[in-house]
Amino acid sequence: MKKYTLIAFALFCLTQANSQSLIGGNNILKTNLSADALKNYNITYEKSLNHFMSVSISYASMPKRPLPLQFIAKSFIDNSNIDFDNFSIASDDITLEGRFYLGLQKMSGFYIAPYARFGNVDLGVPVNYTYNLTSGNQTIPVKTNSQLYGSIRSKSVGAYVGMQFQLLTKLVLDLWIIGGHYGSSSGTLQYDAPAGTPAAALTELKNTIDKTKASPFRLNTSIVQNSDGTSSVVTNTDGPWAGIRGAGITVGLRF
Repeated sequence: MKKYTLIAFALFCLTQANSQSLIGGNNILKTNLSADALKNYNITYEKSLNHFMSVSISYASMPKRPLPLQFIAKSFIDNSNIDFDNFSIASDDITLEGRFYLGLQKMSGFYIAPYARFGNVDLGVPVNYTYNLTSGNQTIPVKTNSQLYGSIRSKSVGAYVGMQFQLLTKLVLDLWIIGGHYGSSSGTLQYDAPAGTPAAALTELKNTIDKTKASPFRLNTSIVQNSDGTSSVVTNTDGPWAGIRGAGITVGLRF
């Protein structure tokens, strides 16, 4: 009887050892395939602190591209003079995250993850407008467009839930379920007018931007005289910042 007990105990220990070897090390390097498919390229490094906790840092970058999901932007920005078809956007963000795992294995199972995100969005905003040019006794309407360039910085905090699984020897599957973040943003968009640009054109561009309804964001536009004699139309913006995080499929290498 003792012999069978010792054999069973040895098999149990061997099984546990093999299970631990499959789990891998305390580090995971991974990428979110769902975001990669949308050209929002990203990489995450996660490190285990103990059996139930880990910390991670992520970097994501989306190269300059036409504005995706225009209907969402139009729901926040109401101005028919903005040319959304030629709108451009690029972004970078860094996310710092802590994870609390509820599973029995290290960095595996269901988790709750609070996080902080610091983002930067670069924008190119084309605006169509018409100004009146006076020539002698005639007033000539001139249709034109100007491109505002700039960036909006944001900082936000949030949390989400997900499930992480150990696959094969070193492969990890991380499924983001649902979550979100909320914070604040501020930024500047600017059009640098060429020398000789009529004052009427700058004034009309400012008036056109002032007609923009972008609640809950606040816009403040002014005409600035530069030291070289040229002028710029500058729009400062600030307001809340929010996002949804979830429905993500992430794969990683554990080491």
